[in-house]
This record gives sequence, C-alpha cells and structure tokens, in this order.
Amino acid sequence: MGLFLPVMQGPAARIWQSSGIVPATLFSLEHALPLANSLLSGTGWASDLEHEARRRAQELSLPSVALIDHWVNYEARFERFGNIVLPDTLLVSDSDAFAIAARAFPNVKLRQVSNLYLRREVAAITAAASPIPGRILYVLEPLRYSWPGASTSAEFDALEYFVANLARLGSRSNWSIRLRPHPSEPTGKYDRWLAKLTDLVPHLDIALDSSPSLAAAISFSEWVAGCETTALVIALKAGRKAISTLPPEAPLCRLPQAGLLHLRDIR
Repeated sequence: MGLFLPVMQGPAARIWQSSGIVPATLFSLEHALPLANSLLSGTGWASDLEHEARRRAQELSLPSVALIDHWVNYEARFERFGNIVLPDTLLVSDSDAFAIAARAFPNVKLRQVSNLYLRREVAAITAAASPIPGRILYVLEPLRYSWPGASTSAEFDALEYFVANLARLGSRSNWSIRLRPHPSEPTGKYDRWLAKLTDLVPHLDIALDSSPSLAAAISFSEWVAGCETTALVIALKAGRKAISTLPPEAPLCRLPQAGLLHLRDIR
C-alpha cells in the first residue's frame, strides 16, 4: 500500500482526526501534492479546497480522480469563478448518479463504485432500535440559493413550510420532531427560530437532535425530512419514510430515488 497524504479542512478534518484512522496527521495541500503521484478528491460544491487541489494537480500533470457522493449540482462542483477543472476519472456510487454524470460530463471517464458510507449507515440503522411512531427527524442543510417569494433564507423557508403542513403526513396530534443541523452550520443557527416557534406553537414537541450520530437519529425515526440531503437517501435504503420539504415555489427536488415523497405533492 502506498503512502497516503490526507488533506482536509473544517468538519471533515475534525471527523477524520477523531475517527482513529491512521494516519491522523493532516497535511497542507502545498506539502502533499509535490509528494504525490496521483490525486483522489471529493467534490464539495460549496468549498474551494478540492477544486484547488484538482487545479494544482492538473498543473503538475498528476492523474486526478474525483468522487461524487450525491445527485445534485454536478457542474457546480467543478467550477469556481468561471474556471472549470475536471478530473481524469469520476467515481459515482449508483446507477442514478452514473446517468446524471454521463449527461453532465460526456468526455470524462466514469466508474461506478460501492457506496461504503451508505452501506455502513444503513447497517447501523437496521441493527438499532425500531422507529418510534410519530418521530420525525428533520435533517437540515445550508441551501446556498433561494427562490421567488421566499420570506427568509431557503433552508428556513422550507422548514417553515414543513411545520405549516405537518398535517399532510397524517392526522396524528403528537408528532415529535428533532432537527439535526449540518456539521458545517454554526452552533446556534436555529436557536432563535426554535424559540419563536415554541412561543407560537407551545404544544409542538420540536427540538434540536442530540443523537450521537446520524444513523442513531434515523434509527429512532418513523419519518426523515429534508430538502435534498443525502440523509433522505440513507433513510429510504433503511426502510424509513423519506420526504423532501421543498415548497411549491422552490425548484423541484433533484434527488432521483424512487420512493422519495414530496410534501408539495401531498394533499
């Protein structure tokens, strides 16, 4: 096995260093690339590190492989300020992603690989507790776009649409909702919104999720809600009811998985 030089920032770095994986030491991009003979990168569309790594690898004529582990924003993942840098090979994790990537990047070599993360999460969910009737996990994500008519930022708009239309999920009066922020979101982002909602609807059982992991949070939930988060796909694979909360004025949800429900379509 060759030398592995991990380069990470933000939540990824914190997760890596607390995981027990060897090597735990992280390298800077400036240090790692000159020592490497190839690049394997992720494709986060809202950060610049991986794009910069691909750009520098291209300058150094290093073979570049990138993994897409989602189903949206494919083109945006490889463009910054009008500069497009594509890898030599693109890895995707299922047939839906392969079809999307083939349309987006007809001249890039594609390879489908197993999604080990998804398999691990589903196994952990199915091995854990049975779902609690009426328990809803809402998996939050920072949406960096909005839509006409949105009264606030998109993630809050979708969240408010969900709460206002909770009855569409059934006639139950004792829903228990847990909000799970994205790891990249700042602490306290939803505190003011929750306090305001509690004042307006004091009987609603809604709070931030305190589960130790996403798998644990999903395992207790009958429903998993969100906009276009990967957690919806994990929930579907684990046999949970999964629903996109994008409101009618928002763009259509781009997740292609069969079985995903859409709140805007339920009457």
